[in-house]
Amino acid sequence: MKIFTLPNFITLGNLICGMIGLRLIGLGDLSSAAILIFVALILDFFDGFVARLTNSHSEIGKQLDSLADMVSFGVLPSFILFSLLEDQGWIAFIGFVPALFSALRLAKFNIDERQSTSFFGLPTPANAMTVASFPLIIGQNFINSQNLDLSYFFIAYSIIISFLLIADIPMMALKFKDFTWASNKVRYSFLVASLLLILILRYAAIPAILLFYTLLSIIYKPKTD
Repeated sequence: MKIFTLPNFITLGNLICGMIGLRLIGLGDLSSAAILIFVALILDFFDGFVARLTNSHSEIGKQLDSLADMVSFGVLPSFILFSLLEDQGWIAFIGFVPALFSALRLAKFNIDERQSTSFFGLPTPANAMTVASFPLIIGQNFINSQNLDLSYFFIAYSIIISFLLIADIPMMALKFKDFTWASNKVRYSFLVASLLLILILRYAAIPAILLFYTLLSIIYKPKTD
């Protein structure tokens, strides 16, 4: 069994991002921790891409990927939520709930053979990317957080996203069997709309994209075969 493969090293890079991000939160630097989530997302994409390119898929790579994702896309985002709610006393611990459901979602994904062309439940990277946008949105002054109490939003988000992570709802996967318009018109439309939102709203577009993705998946009802 090969352990030291290029895809596995890339996955470990994902894990390192999560670990450094947790340290940065301890230092009070939420924005840098959020940026590391986006770096981890890039590495998470490339480990699978390189594995397919080099035909080096392995069971250990699959398990390692889930372990890295748990830190970078489960624990780290929940620590960001906790930090954003820290002024609320014990209620801040609600921010840790998505990490618990991320663990359940990743364990479920590893044994669920249905998830080949779509996902059942929201993928953990989608939650991580959305949470990462919160301190960046505040930092770009899109929302005046000093005059607006966002704690209720973060509490509601933590509860709703936890449900979506393990919900038995087919979610659209951005996997292309071919690149024809007829087969991928919903995916292409989603990608174009997302790009336009990012160009207009920057980081503030990410929560809107998550909502759009969820509603589109529910309405579109992607095939699960």
